[in-house]
Amino acid sequence: MKLSREELKSLMKNKLMQAGLHEDHADTTAEILTWSDERGYHSHGSVRVEYYSERIFKGGITVDPKFTWTQTGPCSGIFDGDNGIGYVIAKEGMEKAIQLAKENGIGVVGMTNMSHSGSIGYYTEMAANEGLAAISFCQSDPMAVPYGGAEPYYGTNPISFAAPTADDRKVVFDMATTVQAWGKILDKKSRHESIPADWAVGVDGAPVTDPNLVNALVPISGAKGYGLMMMVDVFSGVLLGVPFGGHVSSMYHDLSEGRRLGQMHIVMDPNRFVGAEKFKKDMSQCLDEIGNIKPAPGFDKVNYPGERAEERKKKAYATGGIEIVDEIVEYMRSSDIHYNRYDHKNRFAE
Repeated sequence: MKLSREELKSLMKNKLMQAGLHEDHADTTAEILTWSDERGYHSHGSVRVEYYSERIFKGGITVDPKFTWTQTGPCSGIFDGDNGIGYVIAKEGMEKAIQLAKENGIGVVGMTNMSHSGSIGYYTEMAANEGLAAISFCQSDPMAVPYGGAEPYYGTNPISFAAPTADDRKVVFDMATTVQAWGKILDKKSRHESIPADWAVGVDGAPVTDPNLVNALVPISGAKGYGLMMMVDVFSGVLLGVPFGGHVSSMYHDLSEGRRLGQMHIVMDPNRFVGAEKFKKDMSQCLDEIGNIKPAPGFDKVNYPGERAEERKKKAYATGGIEIVDEIVEYMRSSDIHYNRYDHKNRFAE
């Protein structure tokens, strides 16, 4: 069914508060989840609320975290989240990185001891909104086979970057280093739809189209995607001293325990390089030129990263609201905190 932005955010915020999250943290989390749903990133939107609510209710997310900021140099620091909700930690970490970049030209902030933080494009867009360029790396639990391997070691390990322009456009790129994020498969499961044959493999290593038969995801472009997975884990895991690779805690194994995830934001001030105005002007020129490229057969135009998401957002509000699966809306409107569906499950919540 279709919901207005305000109703969707309110339903998510209220459910997270019902589970035990304080209002300010629930509001931030619901805002970022709404940001995802309204752009069509449903794998990182309201479909996640029940999981978070179950983990919060069972004590796996600290509702009164004691955040600790340690500045390790003029341009760097560590933000320890004390196992709080990941959305708040990632947002506050980006605020620190933006501050450092404005003061010193670059800001590098590692966030440690955090839970899942959703669509990391939200955080890089925060920097672009301030006229800065940013990149973010985030580790996740093992669910993808490395190139040449038959057992999972790395997670979907997303990468995002964002940059401003001289107009109201922003480049916001956010990708998993697997062919698809697990959340996309989760979304397909919730909609009772099949998946493309190149997204995942079953227990025998052969491609599957039934999301219920997925045993592991696969890296994008074989060895290249595998290398990117490792890069993300080095920057957001090994470099920060949190569990890495196959040691990253499971999203579903024990919802009463914290996850100790790591994430890294790197923010740069164009003024310290080519100059802010020229940077933004050239970015606008770049997007104009890309948009004028002759499209290939089957395409209407060449889009820049983030453009289709903005179009989906505008279309949603022009056609009555954000489309959310009925069962998810019914759950959020119910008095039930959770249905005990995720605890002590495997990496695919089964």
